[in-house]
Amino acid sequence: MRNSTFACLCLFVVASLLALTPAVAESPSSDRDQRMAWWREAKFGMFVHWGIYSVTGGRYRGEELPNSAEWMMNRGKIPIAEYEQYAARFNPTEFDASKFVGLAKEAGMKYLIITAKHHDGFAMFDSHVNPFNVVDATPFGRDIMKELAEECQRQDIRFGFYYSQAQDWHHPGGFGNNWDKNLQRVSSDIYVREKAVPEVRQLLTEYGPIGIFWWDTPRKMSRESFDSLHSLTRLQPKVVTNDRLGEDYPGDYKTFERHIPDTPPADQDWEVCMPISGSWGYKAIDQDFKSSETLIRNLIDIASKGGNYLLNVSPTGRGDLLPQAVERLKRIGQWMKVNRQSIEGTQASPLSDLAWGRCTMKTTGETTHLFLHVFDWPDDLALTVPELKNTVREARLLADGRTIMAENTDKGVSLSLPMEAPDDIASVIVLEVEGELKIEKRLPHPDENGRLTLNARDAYIHNNEGARQAGIRYHDDIAHIGYWHDRQAWLEWNVELDHPATFRVRAELSVEQPETRFIVTAPGESLHATASSTGGYGNYAEVDLGTMTVSDSGKIRITLRPDVDHWHPMNLRRVELTEVKQP
Repeated sequence: MRNSTFACLCLFVVASLLALTPAVAESPSSDRDQRMAWWREAKFGMFVHWGIYSVTGGRYRGEELPNSAEWMMNRGKIPIAEYEQYAARFNPTEFDASKFVGLAKEAGMKYLIITAKHHDGFAMFDSHVNPFNVVDATPFGRDIMKELAEECQRQDIRFGFYYSQAQDWHHPGGFGNNWDKNLQRVSSDIYVREKAVPEVRQLLTEYGPIGIFWWDTPRKMSRESFDSLHSLTRLQPKVVTNDRLGEDYPGDYKTFERHIPDTPPADQDWEVCMPISGSWGYKAIDQDFKSSETLIRNLIDIASKGGNYLLNVSPTGRGDLLPQAVERLKRIGQWMKVNRQSIEGTQASPLSDLAWGRCTMKTTGETTHLFLHVFDWPDDLALTVPELKNTVREARLLADGRTIMAENTDKGVSLSLPMEAPDDIASVIVLEVEGELKIEKRLPHPDENGRLTLNARDAYIHNNEGARQAGIRYHDDIAHIGYWHDRQAWLEWNVELDHPATFRVRAELSVEQPETRFIVTAPGESLHATASSTGGYGNYAEVDLGTMTVSDSGKIRITLRPDVDHWHPMNLRRVELTEVKQP
């Protein structure tokens, strides 16, 4: 008995230390690589936003509220006592975990993440510390998270939780509720200690293996609160996390919300989360469903850049998905059934931007497979794979294995295609190449429409080495050159032109002062440009800068320098030169 008591005491001490010990430091790279291996292989997952707000379809007192439906409590300024009454109406009798997970599997998704608790504070699981939960407060009375966790295990889908760790409009210590005058405020530390920590611990100990823990909307909490939440992930040694716990807690990967980055982050795992329609949660008037073509091409585009696609669906108050969502998931599944190997387990494209589609890659030993996703089947049935210098061992259609003729040319590899495209959204051609991959990178050059895009991330920034001024920064996860206070700092792009031409020059930028002036130069001409205020550094606009004639071809240099006598800081996302076609 004494030994048993001592053992229990040891377990209690270990558990207490586990919950309190800071765990901010990154895991060793080898450990992280092991944990991330399945995620990097998967490429495609389902996101689910679901809660008691779904019974209203986004309506409050007969009015349609702005923003996504899961924000209705905030947007409608609904008092807690009134919002709690929606739980009595939540009875999703159409919910079937096996069908729900089966639909994700059919779509080709490899993991599923669902909102265990969103900002409204309602727990979609049987919370031990929060009676405002799906088992105790609704007529449904079933632990939805438990059913999904068990079903995901049965169907070999990795399961993960979304948890709003900072915003909680129901608890007096949670962030975000500034409208309910009956709320007797307490510190966020109390909220974290009383609710967030116990619930996160429960989610990580009572629902089997958890693949992902997805934090959301970080706020300024105490170091003790951050550490107490972060350390809980040790309860699931194989779990991976996103980057939204707090500023000093980068997680295992970066999340882009709603948009696909033009230039993905270098040497960093990343994903794009995006709703299948306009709202994250179910909204009755939301008919802004993305087409199957857009969704499939989004998946391909993201994979071609080395990222993952987390596609959100919105169950109704009945517990089912709208037909539009089901139809699109099934169409994605049809495409994935044929072309799965061109997505799963692939790496980013080694090629530059492709006018006709996207590329993904797999390397096994000394063999490299390039998967060419052709969006626009050429009328002349000739497709060029630029920059590729390897001899093609085999070229075939992934859909039916038909052989395609391949020939090396000065421009790369030329393919002779059959008359009909196998798929009207994206047809996949597999190239197997010999030996080490040989890519002859071209400099940025005009596309088939004569448009040359100079992105901020592609610029060489001439500034004082190590200075913050005139460096890469981000707004809405889009790169720009900012903190440009040094009027001696300037930008340079090396590009390639096939012939001299006159270009219309535009720039996407933001300016706070009344105006700023700068000079764009190219061989043969300097364009003196003026950009008026856009209303603030966060307000971007496309500005027409005028025209300029470039007198040279081949490899040339384009620069952008402040007009030192009339310079005020600006943020610059890109410069675009479009050839003016001669009549």
